[in-house]
Amino acid sequence: MTPDAPVRAAIYARYSSDLQSAASITDQVRVCRSLCADRGWRVVEVFTDEAMSGASHLRPGVQTMQQAAMNGQFDIIVAEALDRLSRDQEHIAALHKRMSFLDVSVVTEAEGEINEMHIGLGGTMSALFLKQLAQKTHRGLEGRVRDGKSAGGISYGYRAVRALRTDGTVTTGEREIVENEAATVRRIFEGYAAGLSARALAASLTAEGICSPANGKNAGTWGPSTISGNWKRGTGILNNEAYIGLLVWNRQRFVKDPATGKRQARLNPPEKWVIREVEHLRIIDDDLWQRVKERQGAIRDDMNPAGVQYGGLRPERARRPTYLLSGLIKCGCCGQPTHSSTRPGMGARRCATREPPSAPTEPPSAAKQSKSGSWPVLGNACSTLPSSAPSSRNTARPGTRHKPTRRPRAQRPSGSSPKSRRRSPASSQPSRMACITPR
Repeated sequence: MTPDAPVRAAIYARYSSDLQSAASITDQVRVCRSLCADRGWRVVEVFTDEAMSGASHLRPGVQTMQQAAMNGQFDIIVAEALDRLSRDQEHIAALHKRMSFLDVSVVTEAEGEINEMHIGLGGTMSALFLKQLAQKTHRGLEGRVRDGKSAGGISYGYRAVRALRTDGTVTTGEREIVENEAATVRRIFEGYAAGLSARALAASLTAEGICSPANGKNAGTWGPSTISGNWKRGTGILNNEAYIGLLVWNRQRFVKDPATGKRQARLNPPEKWVIREVEHLRIIDDDLWQRVKERQGAIRDDMNPAGVQYGGLRPERARRPTYLLSGLIKCGCCGQPTHSSTRPGMGARRCATREPPSAPTEPPSAAKQSKSGSWPVLGNACSTLPSSAPSSRNTARPGTRHKPTRRPRAQRPSGSSPKSRRRSPASSQPSRMACITPR
């Protein structure tokens, strides 16, 4: 910037929640433009973040603004207040430190030019404000649950009830049963108790076009996790205590990862749970609920047969094969199952027996049916390496000593020494079999 050039200013505006009005951005920008006009600064950029918390630094507007500052596009950042830039002590200190390095000043309408004192005191006050707000919100939700009302969210099978109070306000936290969805819930519990898997139930419900929970990225289709969920966290239809008339709250809390800004769920101890009976929301009886819990427990026991507390589960004991054709492909020569080859450069499936007892005189047809079912047996799977045309591996180069090929121990003649069993590459020897099935 030349001495006579006007100061280039960038405006930043933000509001926290989608419950606030979008006009807040317009009002903040208007205040900042007025400040720039009074001081003779030229506004070159306006950065905004709508409905985004100041506790996170992973905001598109802030990230774009920092990149523009590194490119030298402006000289001053103007905001309505310091808490518009960030409410986190670490993030606001890092932002001020980075802007100071780039010779970019930060000025707000409320505090004036920002210095280290504002960063220390203002950052602390903003962090305390967020903590106190979270505590007050938690207190209000707990009071609502203790009154038998929902603290937020609508489970499948229920809908919110809105009614006007005498003072003109609208009731919140009331729920009632949706009969057609309740019938689907009973069907899921009965099917699972009868032995159907969550995957089979989800596929059946999706194929019939039955309405699914209308939230999440896969809204409209049923998934296994929608039904099974997580039994420890009480998620999923099979683990929702509301279906037996119990309202459970504060089962888990959320903490934010400082590196990614994403929330992670942490389980609370059972003594901190808040449980209330809501018999008017019951959909299934206790007997059906208990049968489902017993089957879930049996599956968990199969995954942890030793019963080790906090031990790693063995999910392969409770799930189907990993690959699509696992256990279905048979060797076309000997009928034995195949497995994936681990040899480098061999993208194939090999017979489980490396040397079948005998080779067929004619390769079977590829359309031949297997004995165990309707899956076709891949024909010409076993290939014989003829003795008259040795492979390049067994062909000795001129001037080099050939490494002999040993026959299996069971086929060695008794009383023969290793030297007497050596054969030349061109000598007649039993055909070596390799059962290979291409993928």
